[in-house]
Amino acid sequence: MWPGGRLWLPLLGQACSNLRCLAIARTWGACRGPMAERLSTGPEAASGLGAPAQQNGDAGGDARGEQPPGHPEPAGSAAEPVSGDAKRPSGNGERAPAAAPGPGKRKKRRGAVGERVVPPPKKRRAGVSFGDEHFAETSYYFEGGLRKVRPYYFDFRTYCKGRWVGHSLLHVFGTEFRAQPLAYYEAAVRAGRLHLNEEPVQDLSIVLKDNDFLRNTVHRHEPPVTAEPIRLLAENEDVVVVDKPSSIPVHPCGRFRHNTVIFILGKEHQLKELHPLHRLDRLTSGVLMFAKTAAVSERIHEQVRDRQLEKEYVCRVAGEFPAEEVTCKEPILVVSYKVGVCRVDPQGKPCESVFQRLSYNGQSSVVRCRPLTGRTHQIRVHLQFLGHPILNDPIYNSAAWGPSRGRGGHIPKTDEELLRDLVAEHQAKQSLDVLDLCGGDLCSGPPDSTAPSSELSKDCLEEMAASAQKMDGAVEAAPRDLDGVPVASGKATKMDVVNQETDPLCSECRRVPQDPSPQDLVMFLHALRYKGPDFEYHSPMPAWARDDWQEH
Repeated sequence: MWPGGRLWLPLLGQACSNLRCLAIARTWGACRGPMAERLSTGPEAASGLGAPAQQNGDAGGDARGEQPPGHPEPAGSAAEPVSGDAKRPSGNGERAPAAAPGPGKRKKRRGAVGERVVPPPKKRRAGVSFGDEHFAETSYYFEGGLRKVRPYYFDFRTYCKGRWVGHSLLHVFGTEFRAQPLAYYEAAVRAGRLHLNEEPVQDLSIVLKDNDFLRNTVHRHEPPVTAEPIRLLAENEDVVVVDKPSSIPVHPCGRFRHNTVIFILGKEHQLKELHPLHRLDRLTSGVLMFAKTAAVSERIHEQVRDRQLEKEYVCRVAGEFPAEEVTCKEPILVVSYKVGVCRVDPQGKPCESVFQRLSYNGQSSVVRCRPLTGRTHQIRVHLQFLGHPILNDPIYNSAAWGPSRGRGGHIPKTDEELLRDLVAEHQAKQSLDVLDLCGGDLCSGPPDSTAPSSELSKDCLEEMAASAQKMDGAVEAAPRDLDGVPVASGKATKMDVVNQETDPLCSECRRVPQDPSPQDLVMFLHALRYKGPDFEYHSPMPAWARDDWQEH
C-alpha cells in the first residue's frame, strides 16, 4: 500500500493548488466586475442611447444595424457594431473580461450608485404577425371613393442603433427624425409621450447607451387608398389568393399600417397569420398570393429560387410599342431606397424582361410583360429605357428625368439632381404619398434646435403639451410587435375612443390635406397570372387594358 500512497501524494498536492488558484480567480473576477462598471460610468454613460421612431413612419430596426454608407461614426463613441450579444468596449478603452458569458447569455449588470442601468434586450420573434389587438387600434370609413383610417395613437418602438451610441436624444431627433421640429419633441417629453426603457424621459439631453429601448407615442394619420374591395380569387388549406387593387400596400410600411392588404384581410375577412409569397408595388394591382403556413411559404419560395414560377403582367404604355416581341436585359441599379427610385446602370443587378404588344389605340399600347427576374420596379424601369413608359407612371414617366424621360438610359443629371426634381414635382402636386414620403423627409440638414416650428411657435407647443397633460388618466396601450420586438405594453396618454381622432400635439390634425381622386390612385400595371408547378391563378383584365379604352 505504501508505494501506491506515495504516488497519490503529488496528485493531491496539485489538486489543492488548483483549487486555491480557482478561488483567487473567482474573488478577483467578483471585484473586477464592479470596478469595470465604475470605470465605465464616465465615457460609457455619456454614450447611453435609445432612439424614438419617426412619426408616421414605421421605424424599428436592429440595435446593431450596420452603419449606412457615408454616415460618419460619432467621434469618441464606442459605436462600432458588435455581432451577437457581445459587449461593446467601454468608452475609456477598457475591454470586457476575457471569460465572457456563453453565446446567448449576458452578464448581469449591477451598476454603480447613480448609474442608469440598461436592461438587456428582449428576444425577438422570427417574423411579424398581427392579431386582434392590432386590428382593434382603429377603424375604417369610406368617403369619395376612398378607404380612410380614423387617426389613432400608436407606439413606435426601437432599440438603440449603433450609430446613436454616445449621442443625446436631442441630437438623434435633430439629425435622424426630422418629421417634427425639436420643439415638438420637447413638448412630447412634457406630455409624457417619450419613454426610455419604459421610464418617462425627463430631458432630451440624456445620452443613450447600447441596448436602450425607446418608445414614442404619436398620433398617427394614414394616407387614403382606393375604396375598391379586395376580391378573393382562391382559398384552400395552403394559400389565399386575392386580386389586389392599386394603391394598397401589401404589408405595413412607411405611413401605411391599417390601409394595407394584410390588415384589411385580417379585419374584414378574418384571414390572419398570412405569409406573403411575392411582392407587388403599392401602385400595382392584380394577383397576390399568401401562404397560410410557414411550411407552404418555404416550399413556394424554393420554387421561386429555382425559377419554377411564371409571372405575367399587362400594362398600358405611352406610344406605339413595336409589334414584335422585345427582350430587355439591362441591369438595374437602386438610386434611392428611401424615395423608391431605380434606373438602368451597368453597375446594377442583372435582370431580364420579355414584352409583347397586345393592342394599340393610336395613342397608347397594351403590352404583356414577362419578368424573368424579380428586381425592384423591373418592368417599369425597362419600359422607360425602351422609350415606352407606363402611361400614368408617376415616377418613370415624369419630366424630372429630362426631355427624353430616361429613354435609352439618357438622364442629363446626377442622381441627387434627379431625386431633388422628383420630390419637388410631387411636392408641388401635393402627391408625396406616391413616393411614400412625408414633409419631414424633405429636410436637407439638422434643424436649429432653438428654432420654432414652421407652423407653430414654441410657446404654442408648450401650451399644447400642457393641454395634453391635462387629459385624464392613462390607459394600457395594446402591445405593438413592430419590427418583431415583443415588449410589454406600457402606459400611453389616455384618449377615449371619441377624442382619439384629434390630438393637441399633432401637426396632421391642423392640416386639411387634399384627397386624391380614385383615378389618381390607379397605375396601369396589373399582375395578370401566376403559375407554378402545381397551381395557376388568373385575375380579370382591368378596364384600362381593353381594346376600346380611351384616355379621358
